[in-house]
Amino acid sequence: MLEVRKICKSYGKKQVLQDLSFAIQSGEVYGLLGPNGAGKTTTISILCGLIQSDSGIITMNGQNSSGASRSLIGVAPQENIFYKSLTCEENLRFFGQLYGLSDEMCRKQARYCLDLVGLSDRAKSIADNLSGGMQRRLSMAIALVHQPQLVILDEPTTGLDIEARYEIWELIRNLRSQDTAILLTTHMLDEAERLCQRIGIIKQGSLLAEGNLEELRQYVPAKEIVLVCTSTEDLAIARAIELGYEFRHYGRELAFWLPRAMELKEILEQFDGIKIDSIVRQPVRLENIYVEVTRNV
Repeated sequence: MLEVRKICKSYGKKQVLQDLSFAIQSGEVYGLLGPNGAGKTTTISILCGLIQSDSGIITMNGQNSSGASRSLIGVAPQENIFYKSLTCEENLRFFGQLYGLSDEMCRKQARYCLDLVGLSDRAKSIADNLSGGMQRRLSMAIALVHQPQLVILDEPTTGLDIEARYEIWELIRNLRSQDTAILLTTHMLDEAERLCQRIGIIKQGSLLAEGNLEELRQYVPAKEIVLVCTSTEDLAIARAIELGYEFRHYGRELAFWLPRAMELKEILEQFDGIKIDSIVRQPVRLENIYVEVTRNV
């Protein structure tokens, strides 16, 4: 549906995007992950036509991106976009008119989108009186009012409580089931892990890794990760090296990469004679992959 090929963008001598390429299919949630300053916001701005790339090609449905094709994109930015003094329905009808919808279509789409995001009973409510989660859903409804084929969700659950996050997650899954293509940016890696069919990890404007979760696991060649708390860390690391285990520090946590899943008893036996205060087994997660991909760049 969307294809981005070798996009470059610089501001003066600072290169923000370097030959960035990725594609999103209909009915797919594609996660674009990266630290602050990686180029995610610039990428979104280029897709929306707010700024121009220096080079590269963007196509939608096989056609070069243009003003007409950009009308196929809906955007829910990090900051909610609506008029606080208007009702939910009034907001949707106003933005529908901006997209050139007729009055009848605006009314129809307002009802449909409010129902889609679970705000039908709030149609006459002033937007500023909604909870944070409801306001986020209203912002997403506005992004959907003109029936876009691609929806860009920029940090959709930032600042929301866990119940509101779950509601947004379910809405994203519903959009995907309707064959909508979704570009998702988030700093919450558990969110990307749950929602995205494919993930691209960028840093300093370059795509470092891409694929589904199983494909990305090649960057952490372990069957299991063990987190250890010990007062004799140097001894534990030396033993791990003897055993042929990779080790990493995740913040203050010491982690060992195990080549096969083991019972806790067997792991403790391998570290016999070393004081272990606590030990936790866990599968390889996206956060481990993300840290490994970006740590030396």
